[in-house]
Amino acid sequence: MTEQAYLEYISQFGSFQQRSMFGGIGLFSNDAMFSLISNDHIYLRGGESLDEVFTALECEKYRHVKKQTTATVNYYDIGNLLDSDCAQLDELVRRSITLSEDHRCYQKSSASRRLRDLPNMQLTLERMVKKAGVKDVNTFLDLGAIAVFSKVRVAYGNDVDIKLLWKFAGAVEGIHWKLLEEPYKNHLLQQVRQ
Repeated sequence: MTEQAYLEYISQFGSFQQRSMFGGIGLFSNDAMFSLISNDHIYLRGGESLDEVFTALECEKYRHVKKQTTATVNYYDIGNLLDSDCAQLDELVRRSITLSEDHRCYQKSSASRRLRDLPNMQLTLERMVKKAGVKDVNTFLDLGAIAVFSKVRVAYGNDVDIKLLWKFAGAVEGIHWKLLEEPYKNHLLQQVRQ
C-alpha cells in the first residue's frame, strides 16, 4: 500500500496530524503518536496486549538507526497486514490509537510525574522528601512548601538549609527557586518560624 493510500485508509478513524519523526512521518491523534511512515514501511504503535498480537502476526518492530546505536521502539511494521487485507486491521488501528491517547493522557497527568521531575528537585531531594513521608507529587503539591519543609526538618533536624524551603516553594510554583520574589520568600520564612 502506498503512503497516500494508507493516509486515506487511516482517515476513517478520525482526524490526525502529521509531524516529522525518526526521519519519517508520525501520525498523531490528540497529540499522541500512533503510526509511523518511514522508508516505505508503515508502522502501528503497540503496547499492552497489542504487542502479542503484532508478534503473532509476524510484524517486525521498528529499528531507528542512529550514528552509533540502534533503538528498537514499540512500533510494528504492518505492511504485510495492509497488503493482505487483514480482517483484524481496523480493530488493531482503533486499539493502537486508543492506547496511544491513553498513554499520552497518563504522561500529561500528575500521576506520571516523579518528585524529581518538579523544578528545583533532583534525586537527592526526592529521597529526602520521601523519607520525610511525602511519597508523591500530588501529596507534595497538596501539602505545600511550608508543610513539606517542616516534615523534612522533623526527619533531618532543625539545621536543614533554608534554601530547601525556597526550592520546595519554587517546585510548587513551577519555577526556579531563584525567581521567587523576596516578599514571598520572607512570608514563607515567617510561616516556618512560627
